[in-house]
Amino acid sequence: MRNLLFVLAGLGLLTAAWLFLGGPRRAIDMTAYEGDAMRGAYVARLAGCVTCHTVPEGGAMLAGGAPLATPFGTFYGPNITSDPVHGIGSWTGSEFADALVNGHSARTGHLYPVFPYTSYSKMTSPDVADLWAWLQTVEANNTPSRPHDISNPFLARALMAPWKTLFHDVQELAAMPEQSPAWNRGRYIVDGIGHCTECHTPRGSLGVLDRRRHLEGGTLPPKGGSKGEKIPAITAEALAKRGYARADLLMAFRYGLAPDGDVLGGSMGEVLSDQLEHLSADDLEAIATYLLSGPAN
Repeated sequence: MRNLLFVLAGLGLLTAAWLFLGGPRRAIDMTAYEGDAMRGAYVARLAGCVTCHTVPEGGAMLAGGAPLATPFGTFYGPNITSDPVHGIGSWTGSEFADALVNGHSARTGHLYPVFPYTSYSKMTSPDVADLWAWLQTVEANNTPSRPHDISNPFLARALMAPWKTLFHDVQELAAMPEQSPAWNRGRYIVDGIGHCTECHTPRGSLGVLDRRRHLEGGTLPPKGGSKGEKIPAITAEALAKRGYARADLLMAFRYGLAPDGDVLGGSMGEVLSDQLEHLSADDLEAIATYLLSGPAN
């Protein structure tokens, strides 16, 4: 019996070590890439950085964002300007890549997945390097980041370690050679850098995306006394039922108009103004190709 207890205790310790110390990490050698700041400005729009890290209606660029309500509390996008004290001006490129892809900050430890590193982990290394090059050109702003409005046990960032060990995939999206370049680019945007999946896919009780219901819609938590915003399904079948052909989808991306003449508002309005309307025609076509074709089995 004593030997059995020792074995069980050992297994428990190994399991705990695996959960808390064995989190997935993807190393990016930032010295291997000469980041292009001009292209990085486009990558920032593609990644939706402005929406979460800039207060709407007059906030300084990337100096801290509007509140984002979740079932676990309210989170605030931090200052990511080049300010060395209140922003990320004192970070190294490797530290930035670690935060973006692995959800880990050298300053605060594990990051909460409300920062969508679960999607950013799919980014290519050159895109990460270009984004970093651009961020270093953003004017410094000394606005302190607003603390998150969350309570125990979620204040314990160490809890993110087992969460990431169990649920975080750090691998880049491998291209599917049987699919077209446009389809693969659209998948990279929707499921990766553009993180459309984060809002348009339902989540379980632990905040984990239900990948079995990919792009079937979701619900944002209530805010300001209002009911939670319904996020529509954007599967190929759901789009077809709502009358979206390719031209309609491109019209919605560029001008925010639905096939029935309605205007897309709510959270999608911010995505349109801060993200989609800045994208190239080729990238919008790629998104439409992926969504209307549906993911590969």
